Amino acid sequence: MTVPGRRSSTFIRLLRSGFTDPSAAARLLDADALASVRADPVLLDALGATADPDLALLGLVRLAEAQPPDELPGLLDTLVSAKPLRDRLLGVLGASEALGDHLARHPRDWQALVTYEAADLHPGLREFERGLADAHEPVALRVAYRRCLLSIAARDVCGTIDVADTAAELADLATATLRAALRIASAAAPGDAAACRLAVIAMGKCGGNELNYVSDVDVIFVGEAAHGHDEAKGIQAATRLASHLMRICSETTVEGTIWPVDANLRPEGRNGPLVRTLSSHLAYYQRWAKTWEFQALLKARAVAGDPGLGAEYIDAISPLVWQAAERENFVADVQKMRRRVVDNIPAAQVDRELKLGPGGLRDVEFAVQLLQLVHGRSDATLHSGSTLDALHALAAGGYVGRADAAQLNDAYRFLRAMEHRIQLYRLRRTHLVPEDENDLRRLGRSLGLRTEPVAELNKAWRRHASVVRRLHEKLFYRPLLDAVAQLTPGETRLSTRAAGQRLEALGYADPAAALRHLEALASGVTRKAAIQRTLLPVMLGWFADSADPDAGLLNFRKVSDALGKTPWYLRLLRDEGAAAENLARVLSAGRLAPDLLLRAPEAVALLGDPEGLQPRTHEALEQEVLAAVGRAENPEAAVAAARGVRRRELFRTTAADIIGSYGTEDRPAEEDHGALVDRVGGAVSDLTAATIAGALRAAVQSHFGDTLPTRFCVIGVGRFGGHELGYGSDADVLFVHEPREGVDEQEAAKAAQTVIAEMRRLLQLPTTDPPLLIDADLRPEGRSGPLVRTLASYAAYYRRWSLTWESQALLRAEPVAGDDELGRRFIDLIDPLRYPMEGLGEDAVREIRRLKARMESERMPRGADPTLHTKLGRGGLSDVEWTVQLMQMRHAWVEPGLRTTRTREALAAAHAAGLIRTEDAQILDEAWVLATRVRNAVMLVRGRAGDTFPSETRELAAVGRYLGYAEGTVGEMLDDYRRITRRARAVVDELFYGA
Repeated sequence: MTVPGRRSSTFIRLLRSGFTDPSAAARLLDADALASVRADPVLLDALGATADPDLALLGLVRLAEAQPPDELPGLLDTLVSAKPLRDRLLGVLGASEALGDHLARHPRDWQALVTYEAADLHPGLREFERGLADAHEPVALRVAYRRCLLSIAARDVCGTIDVADTAAELADLATATLRAALRIASAAAPGDAAACRLAVIAMGKCGGNELNYVSDVDVIFVGEAAHGHDEAKGIQAATRLASHLMRICSETTVEGTIWPVDANLRPEGRNGPLVRTLSSHLAYYQRWAKTWEFQALLKARAVAGDPGLGAEYIDAISPLVWQAAERENFVADVQKMRRRVVDNIPAAQVDRELKLGPGGLRDVEFAVQLLQLVHGRSDATLHSGSTLDALHALAAGGYVGRADAAQLNDAYRFLRAMEHRIQLYRLRRTHLVPEDENDLRRLGRSLGLRTEPVAELNKAWRRHASVVRRLHEKLFYRPLLDAVAQLTPGETRLSTRAAGQRLEALGYADPAAALRHLEALASGVTRKAAIQRTLLPVMLGWFADSADPDAGLLNFRKVSDALGKTPWYLRLLRDEGAAAENLARVLSAGRLAPDLLLRAPEAVALLGDPEGLQPRTHEALEQEVLAAVGRAENPEAAVAAARGVRRRELFRTTAADIIGSYGTEDRPAEEDHGALVDRVGGAVSDLTAATIAGALRAAVQSHFGDTLPTRFCVIGVGRFGGHELGYGSDADVLFVHEPREGVDEQEAAKAAQTVIAEMRRLLQLPTTDPPLLIDADLRPEGRSGPLVRTLASYAAYYRRWSLTWESQALLRAEPVAGDDELGRRFIDLIDPLRYPMEGLGEDAVREIRRLKARMESERMPRGADPTLHTKLGRGGLSDVEWTVQLMQMRHAWVEPGLRTTRTREALAAAHAAGLIRTEDAQILDEAWVLATRVRNAVMLVRGRAGDTFPSETRELAAVGRYLGYAEGTVGEMLDDYRRITRRARAVVDELFYGA
């Protein structure tokens, strides 16, 4: 009898081990049959590791109680001493009530799980045939079948085999069972067996070596009269054998049923003869078969009966299968069939339907089969009946992107594993996800989800189903897009309309215009058109993933027209895995990148080079620009050459930004948005510096030859000096000069003024490129002060007149072009101003706060939403930057890490110095990065700068896609922006304003 204290501790331990009914479990553990092992901690731990510890314990007690008395000790001793057996047996008992019932009826069958040899891990058809060899009548066959099934289930639940291996073993077991059933039927009617040749052709999942635990086994029977026998009588004999085989497998006895054998996939279905001759089959398929029948034959495999006749059948029907895609309306018929399946699901079940519903297994299978049938006409590597093998072959052949294939593979495996475990519980044919909490808990735990099994299961299921549905739409209709790409004006109006409807469904707002682009790109018999016909189905799918597919397709046509006669262009897109997708993403992401590319279409080559999207160093850019300027005949040509480099490099940067934000099949989207922002800011800033250096060189050469009478340097300030320029940013600068020895100061000043005027003229020459505006308004005295000063003049001004805001502006000052030594001396001059000894006094802090508050109230555009303005709005760029700059001016004199022009670097240094809490630093950094990305996105999408989200629907959606939001979630994007910047403003109020 159990004492109360021990019972309480046992109760707690049972709860911790995963039992949902500890009281019932405690009573079961007290069963006499478990007396010798109930106290063994190994047993309780092993039970707790199962999918359903309560079910496993109940099954174990039933098994133990069913043992002959002299065999019970052997079971229990082996159970606690042999971990492989313990895991297998308890794993099965915890996952399958039906197999627990089988073991209770056949208590010695547990011994089938004892062996753990290498051959036992992956038994094949021959091993299963040996396991069924002693079954000479139907009931014995059922028992032997369950015994074999027990071994498969044990390997499955223990993870010894994966879901594909499980399905293949189940198909092998089904094959062995069909052979055993035919053997039994032949033994019962030896005359019939002698009078005919009968081949059993497996179809469906059995034919594809991917069977479920409980499923109809689809077959087709092919018969011939034996040599010397009458044909009619031979077919009658074959029909009797086939019928008997079906009854052996399908009928219910005291041992239950094996599975129904379904022959309804035969010609004419249930209305046609059960057995036909090979010639009769061929005559039907050649004349009467419907599209779905060829799709079904894709998985046909001879499994039992006469092997020669089976091989003849497969050889005869294979060419018909791989010609089926040439049938009229083939693709539309397959798509219609899939839609019909979904439409016929009862409304109450559609959300629980794991197999047939949207995002279910059949979505994967139909997409894969359709692609196989379309492309398998010319590619024999696709001729596989297995979904996963075919998917792998499609990816290897380039018909499906590797990332899409990997996602589909993962999703299909997960959904199949769910299906397996649902069916394994009671060995019932079902594809519905259960609703009962305990059933869901068991299902989740059986899949390795142990923390919150129900919640984790539902989350994983919905995620995988969403992936399947999205990729099904993308892949399932790709063959239609292939047909659309080959449309000619002479085709029927109906087919054009159907194609237009499909394009519209994919998100094309103007299907008629899209069709015209497709015809222009892909019609004809040239090699160019042939390659386009290969590319376009994939490209159209990538365009359809964007916010503006029409713009993507139009831009692709423009680029193709511009480069159509360039031999490397289409080869690049066809042969370089990432190039075509990179191009599609770039062309459909907005206006800026396509505009740059159309003015420099040869830059497409960057998209095919693995290193092509990496930003070039400042040194490399400046060297190229200065070399181009040196070769130019006049200053206008020089600046045009510099602009050419800028155009190409801006495209490189925008393309890398878009691809880094969106991701591609070969490369997922970057998760570190801060790194992406830093890369863009650094690349644009370096490119701007190189372009200014080129303009400076051109200006000097045009007026002074090789030597300017004064040393001259351009100092970048603001975002320029901070390496944080966006695509639409002006270049804020200061100009400093110093007369060379022997040169009059007035002459030197005049020379510097001349150079600046020429630089500005050259950079402002009319162009269709994004503008590069030099802004010198942050100089001493602002617009009222001289445009350029000597170093001594700067020193005198800063010594006598410098205001706090000017010192703050100098925080991001850095030489960007011109005389390096003069630039270093300028920095030495301003360091004491921007990093003042002893920090800032309270009067200076109040002045900075007053200026910031004034800027907020006066400079916000009228009508702008302050919660969405990226620069001046709540928690935006200005808020974060002024907060960081205040910390720099207060503490940089003692914290060297704060002596940087970069905002994020300074923020990180402030955190490292303990000046800001970790959470607050993360909040400010997140807001600054997000606001910067929004500004970049607006420029990418609209082709012109903006400080707030666009109002036009497609533009707003495109900004959302750049930021990583799915279609239809722009509201969520705006809410997230407001939430993130609201939190940042709270930190600013505390740290900057001292609230």
